[in-house]
Order: sequence, then C-alpha cells, then structure tokens
Amino acid sequence: MSLSRRGLLLGISALLAGCATNGPNHAANYASLPAEKFPLPAMPLEKIKSELRRQEVAYPGQYETGTIVVDTPARRLYYILGDGRAMRYGIGVGRNGYALAGTAYIGRKAEWPTWTPTDNMMRRDPAKNRKYAGGVPGGLNNPLGARAIYLYRGGNDTMFRIHGTNQPQSIGLAMSSGCVRMLNHDVIDLYERVTPGSRVVVLQA
Repeated sequence: MSLSRRGLLLGISALLAGCATNGPNHAANYASLPAEKFPLPAMPLEKIKSELRRQEVAYPGQYETGTIVVDTPARRLYYILGDGRAMRYGIGVGRNGYALAGTAYIGRKAEWPTWTPTDNMMRRDPAKNRKYAGGVPGGLNNPLGARAIYLYRGGNDTMFRIHGTNQPQSIGLAMSSGCVRMLNHDVIDLYERVTPGSRVVVLQA
C-alpha cells in the first residue's frame, strides 16, 4: 500500500522535529542567571555566531576524559567528555606573542574573581594598567568575568587563565593579553565540569 501525500509529509515533519530536539538548546544555554552573585542577563543569541555557541560535538582523539584542549588557531576550547565526544566552546585568545603553548594543569579556580594586571602588562601599557595595580574586585565589569580557571606548571602559576569576559564581542578573535576568554555563560558551564589538577593542552599553529 502506498503512503498518502499527507502521511508522507506528517512523517517527514515528525522526523525533523525529532532531529531538532537532539540539537543544543541555545536559548536555555544562554538564558538569564538570576541566582549568580552578580545576576547575569540572558545573552542575545544574535550577538553570538552559531559556530561559537556551546554544543556537544564529536571529538575523536587520544585525550583522557576531563582534559581541556584549547585550539588556539581555531578559536575553540574542548572539554573531553569521553567516548569520542567533547563539549565545544567558542573562545577569544591572545595576540601573537602573548600565548601559552603546550601542557599545564588547573592549579585553582575562582568564582567572580578579582583581577590584577601582571607586571608584564603594566610594563607594556603602564598608562592603562598601573591604575589597577591594587586589583579590581569581582563583578560584571571585571575583565575576568564570572569565573577564572588558573593554569599552573610544576607548582607555579603560569599567569595564564581561562576566564569569562565582559566583552562578548571579543569571542572568536585574537586580542587578549594571552589568556583564554569565554562567554560568561560558557565559563560557568566549564567551571562546573573541571577540577583542580585536570590537564590542559594548548595547541598553537
């Protein structure tokens, strides 16, 4: 018995609806977060390119579950979930010459961290950074955003961080002082997944 045209269309519609429910719920991922210490408004989706939005993707490779892989040239960060899958985030990265490469580990992490410019930052641009030498308290205007993940090597702070940003337009670009910046909603998600001691791999071109 042949399918009627109406039945065929209903079947296709059901199939497409099923496919749609399997994709990331971007509206939910970037909804307002009123319970935060500094409540975050919803992120307007039209301001985030679809390829830079958080989503689970296939990621075949040899990295252990729980590893963070920063793909600097691609402006992407992957949190390895295991079984060939990873959570992918769009990121902003350091300008040429201000970038970490190789492996590190998470030494500590902080919610709504304070920010203090490094000695190198103050030497490079004293007019801009010396006024912040005493530190900037956590909050919506803090350059580190909602969360910071501090990268260490051999027990020493590398001075590089994975952190949120109050400049969402910088995601996908190379313009920071070397750190890896993420949308605040995304760094909160990553923060909840990672633990101190976890491995971080930073890939350069």
